[in-house]
This record gives sequence, structure tokens and C-alpha cells, in this order.
Amino acid sequence: MGKADTHVHTEFSGFSQLSVMKFPESVASPEMQVEKARKDGMDVLAITDHDETAGAFIAEAYAKKYDDIDVIIGEEVTTADGEIIGLFLTEKIPPGLSVEETVDIIRSQGGLTIAPHPFSFHVFALREKMFELDLDGFETINGGHPDSYSNSFARMVMDRYPGRWAEMSSSDAHSIYTSGYNWTEFDGNTAEDFRKAVLNKTTRAMGRPAPVFGQVQWSVDVVLGGQRKLYQSLRGKLLNIPGDQLNAKINSINNLKKATGIIAGTMYLMPPITFLATILSTAFLKKGAIDMKSRIPERLEKIDRIIAKIDAERMRDV
Repeated sequence: MGKADTHVHTEFSGFSQLSVMKFPESVASPEMQVEKARKDGMDVLAITDHDETAGAFIAEAYAKKYDDIDVIIGEEVTTADGEIIGLFLTEKIPPGLSVEETVDIIRSQGGLTIAPHPFSFHVFALREKMFELDLDGFETINGGHPDSYSNSFARMVMDRYPGRWAEMSSSDAHSIYTSGYNWTEFDGNTAEDFRKAVLNKTTRAMGRPAPVFGQVQWSVDVVLGGQRKLYQSLRGKLLNIPGDQLNAKINSINNLKKATGIIAGTMYLMPPITFLATILSTAFLKKGAIDMKSRIPERLEKIDRIIAKIDAERMRDV
């Protein structure tokens, strides 16, 4: 049986913003993610940076020296309706289009369409919109969602409509500390075997999400990595690489802002702050999951109506 992790990020994913704070999505290089996937026993790895494929092409080229892992070119595309993953791409897909337009572009490249974290209550997800789309599969386990609702509800929907989509389990790792906990199992061990398994709806979601502390490790990782890059830039030694928004942004700011970023990062790394971040993250996820669980029966009924309507319309078109 093969193991695939088909939702992994690198430093080519750029930035996120939380209130007034801007921070890197990841500071892991494509090469680091390939090595970590090999260490975790993955046969197939897809690099799916936010709105970028440059890192995936670097990972693909790097992995050619090994005979135990295949790298898929992927992208987690930000659409007007939520995020969608394209796998087996040949070029970058622009962000900001409607999800229908984005699906058409993925298909024009011969790619697969996957809905990441479809029922997340804290990430930009497709949610019920995904039922209107030509999707190959969706994540029933997303490694970045340790809450007790998002993945379990996705599993409920998958089990309610067996054989309709391929089930996926992906780490959504933004650092090397949050991968290896979960994976998609498939017959075979190559990227082409994985593609066939998705199309035949024979994949199996395995493992569990990374623990909350793993997400805190990621935050520490991006702070430390960001500080290193800020210091390199201050010394004029940070290279601009095509497609690497992170390096380009750091090199574009003035030296005062770079120094301020290094100081602010040091403050975050002090033990009371990281400990508080863990407590607050856990409390937020617990409260959100409780609120969402109370709406499960109503939400399932709504989904039943949506799918029944879509199926009826498709039957009329046949």
C-alpha cells in the first residue's frame, strides 16, 4: 500500500495576516519537505503552496535523485468562494477567480480537484459550495485541524454519500513539525497509481491531525526562520528567487522594519507567550467545535436537500 501526503506548504506560500501582524506561512524549503516526506515513509508528496507552483517545481526536480518518492505539482488556490487544491498541474493558476473558473483551469491542465478542509470554521473553505463543483475528492482528515468538529463532520458527509468522492487525508503541513501524523493510503506506490486511486474512489484516509502543540511549534518555526531571513537581508545576503514572495517581501522593507521584526520575534519566543498561545488556541478550537456540533443535524439536512436538487437537475440534463 502506498502513502501520499498531498497538501504540503513551503516558504513559497508567502504571508498570512492576523490583525496587524504579518507572518510567513512557512519557512520550510521545498527540499526540506521532500526529505521530511521520505523520513515519514511517503511514496507520493504534493507541494501545494498558496497561489504558487514555483516551490513544487523545485521539489519535483530535487526528488528526481531519489527512487522512493514521487512529487506532484500542486497548488492551493485562493478563489472567490474558498480554497481549492489542484493536483498534477503544469503551471500556476491565478488566485481570485470564481471557484468554477478555477476548476475549469485545473481540468484544462489535466489536473485533479480536491477540496481542502471543506468544513473548517476557522479557515477559508468551500463548505456547501463544494457540492456544486466537479470535485474528485475532499479531505476527511486535515492535519491542521485538531478540533473535534471539522474532520469528523467531513467524515460524516463522506460516509453519507459513499463512492461519490475520493477520501483524502493530508497534513496541510506548513513546517516539518506537523507532517507525518496522517496520510492518504492507496493501491500502488507511484504518483500515477495515486491518480488512478483518486479517480476510482479507492483511497483511504489514515492517521490523525497534528496536535495543537505541533501548530505552536510551527509558529515558533516561522518566527525563527523569519528572523534568520531578516538577518540575512540586513547583511545583503538574502537572495530573491522567482516565485518566492517571502524573500522578495523581506528584501523590500527598510532596515528599521527588519530590525523591529527580529526584536518582535524574540519577544514571541519567550516562554510565557508561547505557552499562552497554546492555551488560547486550544480554547478557541474547543469553543468553536462545541458551537458547530450543535448544528450538525440541521446542517446534514441542508446538505441532503442540496445534493438531492443537484442530482435531480443532472438527471433532467441526461
